[in-house]
Amino acid sequence: MIPQRNHLISLLLFIFLPTLTMGQSQATKQRLYGNYTDVMPPSARVQGQPGEMQIIDRSCRQYSGADMRKRIVEITTQEWAFFGHSVIDMSSQEEQARDDGRLPRFWRRDWMAEEEAYRLADDIAGYWAAAPDSNWIINKQNQRWRDIGIAARWRDFWSAAFISWVMCESGFGKPEQFLRSIAHHTYIDQAIRARDGLEPAAVYVAYDIGEKQILPGDMLCLGNRPEYQNLDERRAQMGTGARTHCDVVVGLDTENKQIKVIGGNVRGSVRMKLLPAGEGRSGNFSPLPYGDRQIFTHLSLKSPPSDRDEILDQAKS
Repeated sequence: MIPQRNHLISLLLFIFLPTLTMGQSQATKQRLYGNYTDVMPPSARVQGQPGEMQIIDRSCRQYSGADMRKRIVEITTQEWAFFGHSVIDMSSQEEQARDDGRLPRFWRRDWMAEEEAYRLADDIAGYWAAAPDSNWIINKQNQRWRDIGIAARWRDFWSAAFISWVMCESGFGKPEQFLRSIAHHTYIDQAIRARDGLEPAAVYVAYDIGEKQILPGDMLCLGNRPEYQNLDERRAQMGTGARTHCDVVVGLDTENKQIKVIGGNVRGSVRMKLLPAGEGRSGNFSPLPYGDRQIFTHLSLKSPPSDRDEILDQAKS
């Protein structure tokens, strides 16, 4: 068993790696579980081979620790490592072109090799297990696997399922704390209601970009359809469907003017994005627009800065 100190050093190296280009990864792909972070792997939530997979466990971790930011960041980061810790620099013109559609579709998508798709199939299915009412998605995917084979991409976007699993394992299993869902807008709306004083038990509160200091463990969200520019635009459409996406903040690099975030189903994988950043409202370090993308809301975790945030600050200095 690797000592806890070495686990911490490994995670810090992951987060503060020099900027990598798309597709680069380390040789090892493993989760740093065990004594370091008490987490049940997502694959343990399902059983069966692709084509016959079933959800067997939807329970959420009961965690009473006060250091929730640290836990969220560590769980998110170790999943990123398991997927190969790929990094996308969204401040580069090439990546912006890939992301906003100026390049052909087959250049923008990174298809998994069949071996990798098989390795990750039960893990992604395990993310779905943390999102209520997701059996139909697994059933549809089973049919897709039977029709096309293991290399078939997931027919449904699983980024919100990934966030739901992270929050489930972090200890936010009660709906009044975090509305786990197959769609991001569900918990974004909950955070807006929390901002408006309607959901006092919610652990995330929505703010406009630059309105509040961003910390590791917070989330940054954008709208694709519609392309929201601010919180009020979503507030006017609360309760209606929207194609949105949120990533977990894992690091702030003020020297290189970047915010490090990790999300699921980012080009079909769990990836880190380096978002361009600068001084925003009230002087807070905030994400800037990139390409035709605009982060429209900051979901702030109702938890004080943790020891890990101090470690992140030390690593930047």
